[in-house]
Amino acid sequence: MAGPFCAMQLADLGADVVKVENPAGGDNVRLTAPFLDGESSNFIRLNRNKRSLALDLKLPEGAAIFRRLADRADVVIENLRPGTMGRLGLDYPRLRESNPGLVYVAASGWGQTGPYSKLAGLDIMAQAMSGLMSITGEPGGGPVKVGVPVCDLVCALYGALAAVSALRARERDGQGQFIDVSLFEAGVSLAVWEAGRYFATGEVPGPLGSAHQSTAPYQAFRASDGYFTAGVPSPVLWTAFLGVLGLRELEFDPRFATNADRHANRAELASLIEAVTAGQDRAHWIAAFQAAGVPCGAIQTYDQVFEDPQLKAREFFWDGPHPTLGEVRQIGSPMRLAATPTRRDAAGPRLGQHSAEVLAELGYGLAQYEELRDRAVTA
Repeated sequence: MAGPFCAMQLADLGADVVKVENPAGGDNVRLTAPFLDGESSNFIRLNRNKRSLALDLKLPEGAAIFRRLADRADVVIENLRPGTMGRLGLDYPRLRESNPGLVYVAASGWGQTGPYSKLAGLDIMAQAMSGLMSITGEPGGGPVKVGVPVCDLVCALYGALAAVSALRARERDGQGQFIDVSLFEAGVSLAVWEAGRYFATGEVPGPLGSAHQSTAPYQAFRASDGYFTAGVPSPVLWTAFLGVLGLRELEFDPRFATNADRHANRAELASLIEAVTAGQDRAHWIAAFQAAGVPCGAIQTYDQVFEDPQLKAREFFWDGPHPTLGEVRQIGSPMRLAATPTRRDAAGPRLGQHSAEVLAELGYGLAQYEELRDRAVTA
């Protein structure tokens, strides 16, 4: 997901993104269920606002078309194992010969250099090796990954940020550059609290369930009908929190005098809190804490998320047209630029939907396109 999600960010921000796919099946995400009339529901959301060019890069004619496309491009994004683009003759050193201003983003599992660089790498391996799985889940439980492919997605965001930064630098010196981002390093970069603890004390962090790494109370609490979340990051909120619970005496308990004390004794503290919160439902506690200004929230399932009144009020979701499916619901971009709002143009394209169009822009006539299509160079 790293390459497609990276390109999706740039497409949302206004870039004309041409997704180059193998004519024989295209991106593997096209094969993932569920399907809508044969189209992957996942693909049409991950690849919104893009054009699809079907191109067999292993054929000389396909590689030549890619080079022609790269000559006109500001950015190339690839998500293949290191060395693959070199074997195709389409790596950065060769592409920059004819386009010195090219910004080339290479996303991989482990990075372009180092002892792991040639290994296959997926999000779950990056989550495991980066330490994320060692701190996710309940204490004493088995290994658990983050529910979303966080290393893939964060790597993509770093790639997009680096790309726009490199384009800004190009305005200064006219030169493009190579950008190396990896799932592994993206995962490790998230260990802000864990690094703070380990480098200061040598303590190896472990899983805390829903609890925070350094603040307490800050976790999910049990109510009579399930769980809700609350966080108390300041002394003022600690007082307000205890007032809602009717536990003001804990403010004078030496076990909980400071945040450090509360965190050190968080299991005891959580037990005292849940002895009270278990007596009322989640709606009661959320309303009470909100009235007192204490940060809190329900634990929503995705059916609730996709119908959330806050997201509806901000028109976060939108419908993008698809050539065969009609209007398809899309997740919005969280980047809200006042003067240059993100694009909401179209759902992810069909395989090769724009092949003839893109080739025409590169100077290929209709007859040439049809010949290339018949020879399976394109589709």
